[in-house]
Amino acid sequence: MGENGTTLVVGATGMLGGLICRRLADRGVPVRAAVRSVSDPERVAALRALGAELVEADLKDPATLPPLCVGASAIVSTAEAVGRQPDDTLDRVDRDGQSALVDAAAAAGVGRFVFISHSTNVLAVDTPFERAKLAVEQRLQGSGIDHTILRATFFTEFWLGPPGGFDHANRKVTVYGDGTSPISFISQDDVAEFAVRSLDTLAARNAVLELGGPNPVSPLAAIELFEQLTDETFERTFVPLSELKSQLAGATDPMQESFAGLMIAYARGDAIDMGPTLGRVPVELTSVADYARRALGATG
Repeated sequence: MGENGTTLVVGATGMLGGLICRRLADRGVPVRAAVRSVSDPERVAALRALGAELVEADLKDPATLPPLCVGASAIVSTAEAVGRQPDDTLDRVDRDGQSALVDAAAAAGVGRFVFISHSTNVLAVDTPFERAKLAVEQRLQGSGIDHTILRATFFTEFWLGPPGGFDHANRKVTVYGDGTSPISFISQDDVAEFAVRSLDTLAARNAVLELGGPNPVSPLAAIELFEQLTDETFERTFVPLSELKSQLAGATDPMQESFAGLMIAYARGDAIDMGPTLGRVPVELTSVADYARRALGATG
């Protein structure tokens, strides 16, 4: 992982970034975590408890990025605009900020860079979010840094959890489209593991890797699985693809437009053949059934 082995995680106070920091710390890798003055204090405290070096920086402020990168041998970036602040925009964070981070990394001589992007099928839905991801991918590919681009599909914990409208605790689910198109849902834990392993896996160097779960599952099949495990019927609310397209056309801001695009991609499905990726970076994948049992065990 380079001369001094310090890995910088940008997006460290997010859920995925925190998982990556923990995995690195568990492996004895020195971790530098980028934090902001507005970061969640509890998540900052958790990073400090891991022994991470905390450095205040903000992707929206390019001047903070060169000092952040100096002395790091590798970078993993999971950061995305979260909208907590009025100026947390897709352009300023996901496009310009991430691009400035790549430039700062190149200038500092960082040897490795792992960037979390979206799967090819999701990127195909033209929205500000996806355009930002593609712009950073291109910036990274032209930077001269050894890199890995992880194109992850829909996160299980979000899209088969309450944030994505899958309220398994209350047995109510919002289904985008007709729910029949298979998706290779992937656990955030597995994405974190791919990110960490990619840092020192030769076969992952300068590669674009598609990330999904062990097998594609349609949203309706996921609901049926939860019903079998609970022996209860879940209430389904369908949002037709035509309505999602209307939401996209009528979106009044980039975030709204981008989330409508994500729901359209979800409705269309995203089945991923993981053979090529696992051939490069072997990771034991979490199935939807594994997640369902864990989620129901936590909520009852």
